[in-house]
Amino acid sequence: MNLWEITRQTFATFRAHKLRSFLTMFGVIWGIASVIVLVGLGRGFSKDQQDRMRTLGTDLAVIWGGRTSEQAGGYAAGREIKLDVGDAEAIKAECPRIAAVSPELRRSVSEVSQFNQAARSVRGVWPEYQSFRSINVGEGRLMNEDDEAHSQRVVLLGSEAAAQLFPGQPAVGSELIMNGLPYTVIGVLKKKRQNGSYGSGPDDGQLFVPYSSMARDFPPDRKGAFPGWVNNLVVSVRDPDEHEMAIGEVYRVLGARHHFEPTDKDALAIWNTMLGARLMRRIFDVMTIFFGCVALITLALGGIGVMNIMLVAVTERTREIGVRKALGATQRDILRQFLAESVVLTCFSGFLGFAAGLGFCWLLGVVPRPEFIPVPLVTMQAVVSALLTLGLITMTAGMYPARRAAQMTPVECLRSE
Repeated sequence: MNLWEITRQTFATFRAHKLRSFLTMFGVIWGIASVIVLVGLGRGFSKDQQDRMRTLGTDLAVIWGGRTSEQAGGYAAGREIKLDVGDAEAIKAECPRIAAVSPELRRSVSEVSQFNQAARSVRGVWPEYQSFRSINVGEGRLMNEDDEAHSQRVVLLGSEAAAQLFPGQPAVGSELIMNGLPYTVIGVLKKKRQNGSYGSGPDDGQLFVPYSSMARDFPPDRKGAFPGWVNNLVVSVRDPDEHEMAIGEVYRVLGARHHFEPTDKDALAIWNTMLGARLMRRIFDVMTIFFGCVALITLALGGIGVMNIMLVAVTERTREIGVRKALGATQRDILRQFLAESVVLTCFSGFLGFAAGLGFCWLLGVVPRPEFIPVPLVTMQAVVSALLTLGLITMTAGMYPARRAAQMTPVECLRSE
């Protein structure tokens, strides 16, 4: 029996049992589509969270002063460490593994435009802060070195701040009165999809000014603050693979300035965003594996359905098998016939499942959806896993019923009712 004849008889069998064939195929279609969609969603969630973390900044750490837990240089333990702008200058000069650093001053001040007023948080920073904190303008320009060197009264507005202070009006070039002082709006930031922040909230609601301008016009109102005091320092690491060594350099430099041991981790409070990103990535990787396992189990159950229906087909066609063997069909012919039916059933179902899964992923990418639902990412890992599982199902679901049919004797088959 040639391949064409086997294929023709296979489709004739499917036409004779349309509903049963469809229900059997549906289990495999659902399983394959589940693998593609669930693994794609897991990867999509992971990428979406990584993108959101990048809006906070690239390879950065936020540093606050802490309290010493060890005695050092004749100083008692338990001292409060107060950071100042000189610390930022020392890190910039003495930490080769730190790519960029900026002090940060934060205050809430009153802002009045010709259209509205607000009392939003203002951050005073160095110009390099804008690059490693992913501060990008949608209109206007960023702060530059001249603005910092000459303490210019210029301000960048977050997208939400601009919408409140200049509702429906152009903001760039306009004057904004901040605590009674005139500042010129030089830029409006692009809207951020930000799920992480520190200090006074996401960047969309902030205002940014040169550090020197803020230190002069809006000095800290913290009790016990001194000239040069800062809320925190923000540093960007040059090489992510040397992140821990870079933080060690910061401890060494600041330890020498503030008289604490570099091993005293309590002396500084550090939010290491890279560690948070790694933890988040692990969480979503585990979630993706879990989704994939659930989908593969669903696909395996579809394979069990294929095996079950093929065993039913063998039982129903026992007399047919006997007649064919009596007319000269060999065990190999019977084996090929039933194995071909299983292969066609699972492969055709697999093709439809792939089409359904890819189509659903594409649909999620083009239709409006809630912001918390990401675009699924179809990965080669998901496709290969689905193909391997489908191939295993094809062999196990088809081989056993086919061998059982092939091993029947003509006499045994013809006796069957």
